[in-house]
Amino acid sequence: MVKEELWQSVLAQVQLGISQANFATWFKNTEIVSQEENRVVVSVPNSFAKEWLENKYGKTILKVLHSLDEEIKEVKYTVGRTELKISKKAPVVSLPEAGQLEFQEFKVDKETNLNPRYTFENFVVGPFNELPQAAAWAVSKNPGFVYNPLFVYGGVGLGKTHLLEAIGNEVIKNFSQKKVKYIPSEKFTAGVVSSIKNHEIEDFKSRCRSIDVLILDDVQFLAGKEKTQEEFFHTFNYLYEKNKQIILSSDRPPKAIPALAERLRSRFEGGMIADIGYPDYETRVAILKAKSQEREIDFSEEVLNYVASNIQRNIRELEGALNRLSAYQKLNNKPPDLEIAKSLLKNLILSPAKVATPKKIIQVVAEFYDLKERDLLSSSRKKEIVKPRQVAMYLLREDLKSSYPFIGRKLGGKDHTTAIYSYGKVLKELETDENLNDEISLIRQRIFSI
Repeated sequence: MVKEELWQSVLAQVQLGISQANFATWFKNTEIVSQEENRVVVSVPNSFAKEWLENKYGKTILKVLHSLDEEIKEVKYTVGRTELKISKKAPVVSLPEAGQLEFQEFKVDKETNLNPRYTFENFVVGPFNELPQAAAWAVSKNPGFVYNPLFVYGGVGLGKTHLLEAIGNEVIKNFSQKKVKYIPSEKFTAGVVSSIKNHEIEDFKSRCRSIDVLILDDVQFLAGKEKTQEEFFHTFNYLYEKNKQIILSSDRPPKAIPALAERLRSRFEGGMIADIGYPDYETRVAILKAKSQEREIDFSEEVLNYVASNIQRNIRELEGALNRLSAYQKLNNKPPDLEIAKSLLKNLILSPAKVATPKKIIQVVAEFYDLKERDLLSSSRKKEIVKPRQVAMYLLREDLKSSYPFIGRKLGGKDHTTAIYSYGKVLKELETDENLNDEISLIRQRIFSI
């Protein structure tokens, strides 16, 4: 069997065992470059893909190769000429007494609002985001006919916007005739307000309904805006009936968005809902290595492991840490060692804002349920206030191990028996209520990300 046929047979078998998104991410632009005696050498596009194939798929690939040719006992990987695509760079910027730094330039497309930086190729897949990425990949290949609408939710800085814009960029690449538009929800609301003010609402509707792939980011900000919800409801229906693709993101599932019209909620739940969780340690290291490669810089395993171990809940913060380390390396013409890295990242990693406190828990719970803090502290027995108050009491007990009398005092001077009842009620409901589990998980993400 010639090299090309052998590798195509391997790819065909591997593809059966993994998602299409993962297959496209890790096996694109790979080939066998040599086969001598019992060893096969596989060319991969970059060092990141090399490490991932060695560690995650190495045993599977060797097993398949051996089943096809019993002589093969070993597989080696080598980085080929095809490197990770880097966007063009801006002119070098001079800094006083500090050498030079290079910054990548990414121009947002004025027509689509998409940033070309966000692609599937540089979106790192892990257990925490495999489902939404696979769904996003499927949508990009057949917009309007699979997973419509696609609703992606998760905490701050976990890659929702990257994934949404990657869909848009992939659609443009595959279907150049389709009109794609990425719109943050607040910008959509501003458009509705402006069009009403200027008596141009019909023009606004017409522009929205001419879109083939509508990407609306952070739909939780539609909550409470009745006119905006009404316009989006009609736009949603029109696009859906015409088999146009609708892609939405939020920091919580549809059921947990307060003051959202029930007819919109049911539309959001009518397609595919996928959540992005926290990246595990291995994926955090992989993300750091991928981002380092994009920037064409190299850090020691010791430094990358330190960053991945200490920044656990936010990919955006991982990038921020990498930017600090990168700036040091560019300015000093040498990579930071572990001690320097600890010093550079001290404020980011040891920030007191990352510690949960009673004040922060009450603040975040109130914001999540679209209430004022004083509502939680009041004596109101309204359902929309009682539940959030009980959640706050549960978190104070569960996460801070606060005493019941302390919890009662913090929540407006309630009796300790109220705190006991609230904690027990939430604890019991968590056993069967999936939505409540999601809500508390998202609240915790917020507590530790601000």
